[in-house]
Amino acid sequence: MDTFQNRRGILVIAIVIVFAVIAFRLFQVQILDKEYRVTAENNALKYETLYPARGRILDRNGDVLVDNKLTYDIMVTPIDVTPFDTLAFCRIFDLDTAFVHEKFREYRRYRRRIGYQSLVFCRQVTSEQYNMFIEKNYQFPGFSGVRRTSRSYPHAGGGNLYGYISEVDPAYLKEHPEYRSGDYVGKTGMEESYETLLRGEKGYNIYLRDAHGRIKQHYEDGAYDKEAVAGTDVTTTIDGVLQAYGEQLMKNKVGSLVAIEPATGEILTMVSSPGIDVSLLADINKHYKDIVSDPYKPMFNRAVQSPQPPGSVFKLVNGLIGLQEGVLTPNTLYGCNRGYVVGNLRVGCHGHPSPINLYQSIMMSCNAYYCYVFRSILDNPKYGSVRAGFEKWKEYTASFGFGQKLNTDIPGEKAGTMPSAERYDKIHGKDRWKSLSIISLSIGQGEIGCTPLHLANLAATIANRGWFYTPHLQKDTPECPIDGRFKERHYTMVDTTHFEDIVKGMEMAINYTGGGATATIARIPGVIACGKTGTAQNPHGDDHSVFITFAPKDDPKIAVVAYVENGGFGATWAAPIASLLVEKYLNGEIAPERKALEQRVFDGNLIYKVKVKR
Repeated sequence: MDTFQNRRGILVIAIVIVFAVIAFRLFQVQILDKEYRVTAENNALKYETLYPARGRILDRNGDVLVDNKLTYDIMVTPIDVTPFDTLAFCRIFDLDTAFVHEKFREYRRYRRRIGYQSLVFCRQVTSEQYNMFIEKNYQFPGFSGVRRTSRSYPHAGGGNLYGYISEVDPAYLKEHPEYRSGDYVGKTGMEESYETLLRGEKGYNIYLRDAHGRIKQHYEDGAYDKEAVAGTDVTTTIDGVLQAYGEQLMKNKVGSLVAIEPATGEILTMVSSPGIDVSLLADINKHYKDIVSDPYKPMFNRAVQSPQPPGSVFKLVNGLIGLQEGVLTPNTLYGCNRGYVVGNLRVGCHGHPSPINLYQSIMMSCNAYYCYVFRSILDNPKYGSVRAGFEKWKEYTASFGFGQKLNTDIPGEKAGTMPSAERYDKIHGKDRWKSLSIISLSIGQGEIGCTPLHLANLAATIANRGWFYTPHLQKDTPECPIDGRFKERHYTMVDTTHFEDIVKGMEMAINYTGGGATATIARIPGVIACGKTGTAQNPHGDDHSVFITFAPKDDPKIAVVAYVENGGFGATWAAPIASLLVEKYLNGEIAPERKALEQRVFDGNLIYKVKVKR
């Protein structure tokens, strides 16, 4: 019996202690902890969100590429709305009454979920509309105005590079609970890449309601109000003047123009053409349907999202691999009689002197020469089989960054394509393919797909004689240091000594005066530039015009690729465009003797050549 009494006593004491703890905690939370009251008593409080100014996007010299302008949103707290003059309200904001009625039907449908929340009713109204509204605000209870900022663009062009911001949708909110309905977020381009820096931090004012739901005063004299914190300005690697010039050069053409500073991997220019008109970006929702229905896909960043055959510029890679493998020397001679012929197989070539050495093969862009080089790599007896030789060749190409993402800070970057032995097994049968079966790889055709950024990076790698930094758009500053991966050098599997022979051939392609050079149109007064033309075969129309270049030869400051879809020979459009960009960057202006070439490029309209679905 005593034992029972003792147990009952212990149980009673335990229950008393538990209730005491609960009572104390309730007292602490409800009476002492005002932070809890601020969030829990939201029926008696009204929160007014303060939106921060988004950080600006600056070019490498501090000039503003993406700025802010003041705009206004009209907010509504449905529970506070009483009957109002709908026609007068619609006249202010140029709205249809049907729009207003539909909005309030939606609010009534979701009234429990909405509660005392304030929602966006009209976005980005003009200053005139806002001022008219403020004058008559007393006529529209439950409506208020909120200052916000939208984007503005001091310079034309660069739309796909900068990207756009848009209001978060339900799907985004589900994955990013830190955002709220009505918030804006970077959706593409730099706006997306640098979202965490640019977005800033929202603030709020808290007001106390009276028993009738009317706003009385700041809660606790503003003790719990919070100022908005503006977003951080981001300095990019882009040269604003050069970017604008590149946009001019690529006007009315389909393709890309990319420039990199070889010593740092910083992207100086990235043009995707046709691009988005920046005047449409500030109010993207209004123009979105028109933009996405454009058959030329202006939102598509071709520089990083459009893998294409590299064409003859890829001969440089095969030449380097041949030198490293010891199956090629600068003095190796191969003949060419308008092509490479084995049995029924023929790889055509243009007319030029024969036989030729490595330097001349680059200068003249001989197809037959690289068929010989490619076969000597794959058929090398030391590997025992073509398959093993091919796998080694593929290792080399990967060390240049091909067939994989370069891991830049650009959203949507594609890896491109590099064929595998397994793929050829499916096409030709298990180990039944030979070097001749895949000979198109020797001249950058066949199953190879490279983005223009890959090719710009190739130009930078050769300029550096065998290494590259991962290309990137964010400038390294004390306030916003770049990720460590952008400071790591990547070396190819080819010894740096072999690059000088390739550089010599690229120098001759532009500067040789004895005849046969394919890129003399890219010659820049006072600058020794190196380059390689490419004509990428296209089964859907005219061939693509490709050119990579860097300059100066012995102290490279800029490496460029121009890729003009359906532009024909590399020297026709890509070489002039790339060389003009180089000249503009290094000299600040175009020499008088090249002004006619510049004007021809400005006037060139090739967009009609690209077949699109309408």
